[in-house]
Amino acid sequence: METLDAQHKAKSAWAIMAPLIRAYMSPYKGQLLVAVFFMLLASGATAFFAKLLQPILDKAMIGVQNNPDTIGVIFPLGAMILGVFCVRGIATYLQTTKMNKISQSIVADIQRDVFAHFMTLDLKFFHKHPSGQLVSRVTNDVNVMRIAVVDALTGLGSNLLTLVFLVAVMFMQDWHLSLITLAVFPLASGLVAYLGRRLRKISKSIQGETANLMGVLSQIFQGIRQVQAYGMEEREKQRAGMAVIRVRDLNIKAVRVGNLSTPINEVLVGMVVFGIVVYGGYRIADGQLTPGGLMSFIAAFALAYEPMKKLAKLNNSLQLGLGAAERVQEMMAERTAIIESPTAKNLSITKAAIAFENISFSYNSEEDSKALNNVSLMA
Repeated sequence: METLDAQHKAKSAWAIMAPLIRAYMSPYKGQLLVAVFFMLLASGATAFFAKLLQPILDKAMIGVQNNPDTIGVIFPLGAMILGVFCVRGIATYLQTTKMNKISQSIVADIQRDVFAHFMTLDLKFFHKHPSGQLVSRVTNDVNVMRIAVVDALTGLGSNLLTLVFLVAVMFMQDWHLSLITLAVFPLASGLVAYLGRRLRKISKSIQGETANLMGVLSQIFQGIRQVQAYGMEEREKQRAGMAVIRVRDLNIKAVRVGNLSTPINEVLVGMVVFGIVVYGGYRIADGQLTPGGLMSFIAAFALAYEPMKKLAKLNNSLQLGLGAAERVQEMMAERTAIIESPTAKNLSITKAAIAFENISFSYNSEEDSKALNNVSLMA
């Protein structure tokens, strides 16, 4: 039952993302390919730097100490390091700005379409949803989506590519040590997935309570004359205060859950580094690994740990965005109840008159909340 539930949640996450990708990503495919190219450059440069540490230590440091005549290798290796950092810096800047432009444009398109959709709905919808809640959907919910989309598009590709290249370097140096380090990945990934599911639930609650807060404040400000006339100031203070506290508590909970992975991952990484140092030392003693090879491996692992942490944080941000996106899609799924008949005829007026006879009307199905009840009128 638990496995089926997890599959359902994974499917629902894709069900949220797929329409957004299909509708809003395709206009920016060309720009996306350019950004991916710069991602590859930046990620490859990071991995190449880790690989260069082996010849720097073995040839330029230990080699020169044992044989001073080989000092000529120092300058070319130093120049290569400089070139790697220049390429990585420029490529990172270009891919970050390009992906930020794409993600900002996508969310602006979503925001415009949400508002345009609201304009097609009937009065029943606007009576059901206070103006403060609707403003929250267009601004707050979409802004959370903006942060998630920016982080996802900017960070997902670059961090994932960097991680793949660095893991490849680790296997090139020593596949035994690589298998030791990869043992921690399933545990860390499972933790990230579990926390992500919890965060999406919390995110949806946060957006709902934020919309409720905006609705409460909007109602109070719009009816301030009645509030002051009937001496309801204290009651409204309490009502708004409770809404504020609910939003505060949910945000605190989101931070607490989102950062729970940090101490656990640090412990796991510490265990891995311990294994690398101990086992790597024995392999150097046996002549199966050079000091430069071990240093290159440790550097690759240390550099890979950073994108791992960023991907964990990125998942948190993405889950928060999915919660907001789900709420936005619920609004986009609303349809007007007033639909023009395809067989409707043009109105032809011969004698201008308006007559109502025993008209009853309500914005919902509740009988006790009729806007009109047996009204007759002739004009």
